[in-house]
Amino acid sequence: METAADAPNHARRMGIVRSMVVRELGWDDDTDDRIRADVEDTIGGGMVDDETDEVADAVLLWWRNGDGDLAGELTDVVGSLSDTGAIWVLTPTTGKPGHVDRSEIAEEAHAAGLVVVAAVTLGAWSGNHLARPEPPGA
Repeated sequence: METAADAPNHARRMGIVRSMVVRELGWDDDTDDRIRADVEDTIGGGMVDDETDEVADAVLLWWRNGDGDLAGELTDVVGSLSDTGAIWVLTPTTGKPGHVDRSEIAEEAHAAGLVVVAAVTLGAWSGNHLARPEPPGA
């Protein structure tokens, strides 16, 4: 049995800390409630959805093969993100239904003006950290 001390700290691995505003998009029956609960415990409250005008410090975008136009969704998400905010595209791991290849995520991110800066495994989901590219000379 997994105890609280043994539980993976998914939020920490994604750089999510207390009091952040985290927007969640793409939630469905297949999302991992352990990841969601860990994020909400870490930030000290619930995540917001696309119905809010709050600027997000991080966005969790649950994405599956067949969900639509990822580049378009990412372009929309960037508009609600703080200047230093992060987008995490969460997709089922390799071999699971709905898996999206990392190279496809990188291509779609590039089309939206973003870059992939890290990738982590979060249980049965892969997390791809996207951000705005560093300006030249920064």
